[in-house]
Amino acid sequence: MLLAIDVGNTHTVLGLLDGETVAEHWRIATDARRTADELHVVIAGLLGVPVHGRTDPVDGIAVCSTVPAVLHELRDMTARYHADVPVVVVEPGVKTGFGVLVDNPREVGADRVLNALAAHHRFGGPAIVVDFGTATTFDVVSRRGEYVGGAIAPGI
Repeated sequence: MLLAIDVGNTHTVLGLLDGETVAEHWRIATDARRTADELHVVIAGLLGVPVHGRTDPVDGIAVCSTVPAVLHELRDMTARYHADVPVVVVEPGVKTGFGVLVDNPREVGADRVLNALAAHHRFGGPAIVVDFGTATTFDVVSRRGEYVGGAIAPGI
């Protein structure tokens, strides 16, 4: 199963996916002070597996983060505790196959690109994607499935 981790400024959302089915999902507070070891203990607890030993169902991990300090610790955690599992970190510069047609694509958060990609995959285009989080983001997907821009506003 794939463990998907989306780190936002306030909350981190984790999902355990079996193919395209979400088998489990959790929302925890994002804490930039958590160490790789603490993240491992929390995630092992959510998965219901021992902290030591590899008996969990995870055979792949995908990570997206808007918080650099947490991303650093997640990289350390996956290297230390899941070294035998393929890990994909979606961040600026990672090829998703989804065109980002703005002047500086690296300035668009990976969370926003993935939201737009998911909307296009699920509903097609054109589309406007609104994410109500710590900030409210508005992102636009073209008919051809390209990220063409967006805006950020204060959250609710």
